[in-house]
This record gives sequence, C-alpha cells and structure tokens, in this order.
Amino acid sequence: MNWDTLRYNDQGLIPVIVQDVLSGEILMMAWSNRESLEQTLETGEMVFFSRSRQEIWHKGATSGNRLLVKEIRVDCDGDTLLALVEPLGPACHTGAVSCFYRNFWGKARGKSWFLGTLWRALQKRRNAPPEESYTAKLLARGPSRVGQKIGEEGVETALAVALQDKEALRYEAADLLYHLLVGLMASEVSLDEVLEELESRHTPS
Repeated sequence: MNWDTLRYNDQGLIPVIVQDVLSGEILMMAWSNRESLEQTLETGEMVFFSRSRQEIWHKGATSGNRLLVKEIRVDCDGDTLLALVEPLGPACHTGAVSCFYRNFWGKARGKSWFLGTLWRALQKRRNAPPEESYTAKLLARGPSRVGQKIGEEGVETALAVALQDKEALRYEAADLLYHLLVGLMASEVSLDEVLEELESRHTPS
C-alpha cells in the first residue's frame, strides 16, 4: 500500500464508497483516516472513522453486520476510495441492505446487478423451512432433482429460442437462470466463481 498516493482533507479524512463485490450495489459511504485504513488492511474488514463520535469505528463489531474486504481501489485524484466488500448483513443502520434505498429524483432504473442480489436472497432462503420456501424445498430434494429442473428449463428455453417466441423466452430464461443459481448452491459452487471463470475467458477488444 503506497500511502503517499492518498490525499486526505483538512481533518485527515478520506471518503470511502462501499460496494457489494458480487451484486455491484452501492451499500454506504463513510470516512476513514490513516489509522482506520491500517486496521482495515490488518483485519480484512472495513474499519472507518466516526466523525460524530470522533473515534475509530469497526463496522459490524456490535451488530455483526461486518464488511469483508475483497479489494480497495483509489480514484485518479487519490482523494476517494472504493471498497469492494462481501457484506455479512445489512449495511444500513435502518436494517436496509443499502443506505441508498430512497429515490431522490426521477424514475428508478433497472438493476443491472440483480443477479447478484438474487443470489444473496437465495442464500438466505436455503435455510428456510421447506414448506415456506420453494428454494429450500428444491434443495432438500437433492442435487439430482435440481439438475433435472435445470435440464427441463434448458430445453424449454432452447425451444423458445428455436421458435422465436420472445414472450416465452423471457419467461423460460428467467426460470432457467433461477434454477441454475439453485444448482450452483446445491453443488457448493459460488456465483462469484462462475463470474471469475467468465472474466478469465473475456478478452477486451
């Protein structure tokens, strides 16, 4: 870590934008100083500086909603950091996933990160009672049944493509993606691993 590349404000602080490494959702913004950044690198969890309390703040130390650091990036001017994290619970003190849950202006845009958001939701549902969650019920029936469902949805999706039935394709593709995610869970393969594999095959033009 080259500390000389960072530019702090007059209070010795630098803003940190926190983003879910998997879903891409912006979770929160907080401030850090040199000491909190050193503790972040040492612990592998986000540690900030609380301006209201004027003290070091280890996010989630009390609530358990910690932020596991995967990567920290610095912007071109060196005066803002981007922390890519794996959240272990809601980032906002209100209990919301993100502090940015209120729309200030304009229509809400579609979420390009929804696949990662869905993955996080399915991770929670896998432990629900089978009678309350289709995901838990499907997982309880074992990998063979999950694999069978993926095959069925794959055939139906392929058929919709062959017939150029756009309405059916939209519906079947959604079913296929959902069951594929459940299949990854049943096989203990993370979505992040699949995305890393795709990224490794991508060669920018």
